Amino acid sequence: MPVTLKKNIKVLIVDDSAVARQVLTRNLNQHPGIEVIGTTLDTYIARDKIIALKPDVLTLDVEMPRIDSITFLRKLMRYHPMPVIVLYSLTPEGKKAAMDALTAGAIEISCKPGPACSIGEACTALVDKIKAASQARLGKQSLRQYEIRTYPKRLHMVEITNKIFAIGASTGGVQALLTLLAALPPNAPGTLVVQHIPAHFTGSFTERLNEDCALRVKKACDGDAVIPGQVLVAPGGLHMILQRSGADYYVTVEDGPLVCRQKPSVEVLFNSVAKYAGASAIGALLTGMGNDGAGGLLNMRKSGAHTIAQDEASCVVFGMPREAIERGAAEKVVPLSEIAQTLIDFAQH
Repeated sequence: MPVTLKKNIKVLIVDDSAVARQVLTRNLNQHPGIEVIGTTLDTYIARDKIIALKPDVLTLDVEMPRIDSITFLRKLMRYHPMPVIVLYSLTPEGKKAAMDALTAGAIEISCKPGPACSIGEACTALVDKIKAASQARLGKQSLRQYEIRTYPKRLHMVEITNKIFAIGASTGGVQALLTLLAALPPNAPGTLVVQHIPAHFTGSFTERLNEDCALRVKKACDGDAVIPGQVLVAPGGLHMILQRSGADYYVTVEDGPLVCRQKPSVEVLFNSVAKYAGASAIGALLTGMGNDGAGGLLNMRKSGAHTIAQDEASCVVFGMPREAIERGAAEKVVPLSEIAQTLIDFAQH
């Protein structure tokens, strides 16, 4: 039987800095399975190179001259959807632009090599994200779903007393969470979210969610109460763990080892929810690469919780939900557009 050779992931680098292009090209080409097939300093030229070179993944400096990166990204996603990783600097402007890029269709963000992020650290993180991005499936239909906005009605409080929503996501999760949380009513059960995101980016992420949702969204702090109408997002670089004191739920935010190669880890959150909330919880595992959260979702289901996995067609990367489904962890498998209603339906039973 002939051996099928695994193809390299073809990467096109768009960055107006010659030094950045050289550094990224040299470091990415050192990793087996990744090949930088071209670079450009200009988004105009990038359009032609995308057509000519057919890259699998595009890295895009978030601050570009001539056509700005966000305008370029929106046009690219409209006419030629493809996986884009945005590189940003650790400035207020850079972080805001990166958040804008995620909502415009980029599926990952990564810190540029510089004073706040070493070349080795930045390139190692970028390699993992390129591998995840290469598995993404994007199309005009899947992108449109992130633009859906609903006007949720309030729930009867008696229906949601002591209920908890626990949600985990990774690659493609920022857009998915914007869609999901915007569709929940303003007094939905206390909601806990783990999204794989850089530590210094959690604030910008939660601020954007808070702007777009009827719920109050905040970065979780140690000791925060889990209450209806509020979403707690795990800080980047720390685990979020559900705890219980009598009838009251709260979270602790703790350092610790990586779990499923992640910190924060969905697995850590879901296991604590299984332990302390049991049948009062509803869990949802969204788009993402790897297996983080699959075992925890199974433990939630075994403890009596309702469990949901996002379906393949609406996922940017189906890795995490697929792993949960294969383990029997998902009670229901539904498209992203139906997850909010499914959560509410389970909470009312």
